[in-house]
Amino acid sequence: MKLDAKAIRYLNSEDFRVLAAAEIGSKNHEVVPTPLIAQISGLRGSGVTRSISALAKTNLIAKVKNAKYDGYRLTYGGYDYLALNAHQKHKCIYSVGNQIGVGKESDIVVVADKTGKQSILKIHRLGRISFRSIKNNRDYLRHRSSGSWMYMSRLAAMKEYAFMKALRQSGFPVPEPISQNRHTIVMSLIDAFPLRQISEVPQPDVLYSELMDMIVRLVRFGLIHGDFNEFNLLIKEIEDPDAKGKTPEGESPEIIRLEPILIDFPQMVSVDHPNAEMYFDRDVNCIKRFFQRKFKFVSDVPGPFFKDAKKQLIKNASERLDIQVEASGFSRKMAKELEAYMKEVGANEDNEESRNEDSEDDDEEEEEESGSEEDEEQTSGKPTDEVDDSSQKLGELRVS
Repeated sequence: MKLDAKAIRYLNSEDFRVLAAAEIGSKNHEVVPTPLIAQISGLRGSGVTRSISALAKTNLIAKVKNAKYDGYRLTYGGYDYLALNAHQKHKCIYSVGNQIGVGKESDIVVVADKTGKQSILKIHRLGRISFRSIKNNRDYLRHRSSGSWMYMSRLAAMKEYAFMKALRQSGFPVPEPISQNRHTIVMSLIDAFPLRQISEVPQPDVLYSELMDMIVRLVRFGLIHGDFNEFNLLIKEIEDPDAKGKTPEGESPEIIRLEPILIDFPQMVSVDHPNAEMYFDRDVNCIKRFFQRKFKFVSDVPGPFFKDAKKQLIKNASERLDIQVEASGFSRKMAKELEAYMKEVGANEDNEESRNEDSEDDDEEEEEESGSEEDEEQTSGKPTDEVDDSSQKLGELRVS
């Protein structure tokens, strides 16, 4: 499912009322009866019929074959439009641009507000990860008391936004959270490269030390990332502002340091979690393996141990971020539901397989590069992949 915002400019307020009615009705109905949609939306006669027809044509709602009664279900496209409309009303999004990232659990899209300031829209799409084993999970949703994949995607977005906000306020290098609605988050756009795309760093020992310190500092505030690896770390180049006036025209200014930016927080857990030590050790070992494989760097100092890191845990409970997040609206019950879902559909196993496949691809690329000195010179110090240009002309949303 890819975000396509072209049709949103043609929707009116009645159409969004019908979409919202389908969303409300889906809490208790797998297929929402048409009379119930009309009742919840408050529309009568031809108005609701026209809106339902228009929404069905654009696949924002869908009719279910062989249903026992006349009704519709809300699609992921319709859920996207409800979230976009909410962000537009809050003046966070005015236009939608390129999709610059796609994964098993989310889409990353460049958006802009009315002033033209660009930001990132992250759309959680839990459910993709269970497509391989969907036959085994067919009745998973029917026997749940709390909802569907859309509901789980909403929980993931709520959790990520809450953690991002708490981490940002505590001085951690994370994107700035701007807004959250349903299964989507709007956050600041960071000009940086994913760590996995970087082929060489000038001082790998310094960067390695910073990452290990970040893992320990998270524990000090009561948190473990749970997926701390090259896929969820961005590297930002901090330039020397004085060097711009000194360097000859056409030359790049001096890079004084590399700043790691942490992203992706739905799997974050408290240090009080039963498997906290396992998640901590996995984060540490992921960074060790990556630096050894990619940069041929092996530290002489053993990595941090969970017991030692936990000794630095903040004593004042009000300053612990795991406690703050629960107080800010993401309850422990929600966390348990989301964790149970991820375990049920095998999210962790699928993600681990994906990382292993990518690691094998990296090894193959390195072998190819080692066979040619010219190739080494061309790739040295540069990203191995190019990121889509996010500054292309954006398509405007309809402003209601």
